[in-house]
Amino acid sequence: LLGLMTAWEPPTTTVRPEAGEPVVIALGDIVSGKPVPPRPSARLRVTAQEAERRALLGWPAAVSEPLGEWVLRASGGFTSRANSVLVVGPPGLPSAVALDHVVSFYDAHRLPAWAQVVVGSKPQAALESAGWVAARPGGADTCFQIASVAQVARVLRGLGRRPDPHRDPGEGGWSVTVAPGASDAWLAPDDRALRDPDTARSVLEGPDQVGFVSVTGAQGGLVAKGRVSHADDWAGITDVWVSPDHRRQGLALVVMEELLTWSAERGARTAYLQTRGDNRAALALYALLGFVTHHEYRYLAAP
Repeated sequence: LLGLMTAWEPPTTTVRPEAGEPVVIALGDIVSGKPVPPRPSARLRVTAQEAERRALLGWPAAVSEPLGEWVLRASGGFTSRANSVLVVGPPGLPSAVALDHVVSFYDAHRLPAWAQVVVGSKPQAALESAGWVAARPGGADTCFQIASVAQVARVLRGLGRRPDPHRDPGEGGWSVTVAPGASDAWLAPDDRALRDPDTARSVLEGPDQVGFVSVTGAQGGLVAKGRVSHADDWAGITDVWVSPDHRRQGLALVVMEELLTWSAERGARTAYLQTRGDNRAALALYALLGFVTHHEYRYLAAP
């Protein structure tokens, strides 16, 4: 019998199997037993290739073109993800021909030819052998993290006191809204988005299901925000931001709670996010909530 021992009360013990009711066993009937480590989470058994393909749905580029299993993306320079070729799986062409096609695509869009590769993958090795180099020399890799929506929600409920998102802003509280589109105020803290708001909105608002959380203070100004998308029971969390003047007040938790509530209401089971490996504050917050790193990726630039 394989399961979790929930009670040891001589002359019996109780074991709860993965399926079915708990089983009470007489200690005298036990011949041998051994600890068995828990199986890896089903989420962690998802390949990096599959995880990245799911993430494509949550961050659709303004222009997207398949190249075998690679995906060419261009969005006027708004974010690296939306302006690089996702290199997972085979390109359906000889490697040299495929890479020439990549360079031509980005030349046509007046963008540098960048590739997003999973750290330690065969595609990374192949591109580096072809002369591609780190696009951000010395920069940290990006951590692709995942968690159970239900488990994160439980952690948030158990964290105790946080700012009351329903308290009147005039009394020192916050006003929290979730909108289907990105307002000008929501975009304002992002210099990248302000350079080309229309293109930024095409990426940010591109998913079929997307929500934009805004937290405003007593003066009506934006003090925190976040974005979430939903596709195929995965929720993608992006753009979590708190104004420097309002940090260390629990507002990131308020934003995360709203994002996770939105996700759960739409049936999402897995949440994912991406954050740079040198962003210690963000990684600490996400670890507290139960997120773990599934894989890491980086950007390579054409020679």
